[in-house]
Amino acid sequence: MDKRQAIGSWLSGPRAAMEDAGADLGYRGQQLGLPEEGPGSIARPGRRLGALAVDWAMCALIASQFITQSYDQASSNWALLVFFVMSVLTVGTIGFTPGKRLFGLRVVALDTGTVSPARALLRTFLLCLAIPALVWDRDGRGLHDRLARTVEVRI
Repeated sequence: MDKRQAIGSWLSGPRAAMEDAGADLGYRGQQLGLPEEGPGSIARPGRRLGALAVDWAMCALIASQFITQSYDQASSNWALLVFFVMSVLTVGTIGFTPGKRLFGLRVVALDTGTVSPARALLRTFLLCLAIPALVWDRDGRGLHDRLARTVEVRI
């Protein structure tokens, strides 16, 4: 193996390196019984981040204009509380936030298909901690989704 191959495998990530070594990992969501493409497939990170950005911007706007009448540290703290309440209420009832709906995403429970308010509460609490959302498994689910036994899929 020359230096270019070694560097290329490092830049590609562990999944690509394992596939180059001959391991068949399948597609994201295969172990969960989800389709590879189209409705019901695992949501890609770009869509998830876009939906999160829309939701956060909306919550920051609500906090800065209606609660604190300025944009400072206090409004950021209020924005997190608004985000928490909005996420628990919307994901726990209809399965998506406004940002997720805009990007064509939905949160579903693996066993029942609908997210209960208790699961939405756990998922949102872990999402607000940020670290669990940054730890992903091979299916692209964050630790917050794994612990709540949910998955974010395309509509």
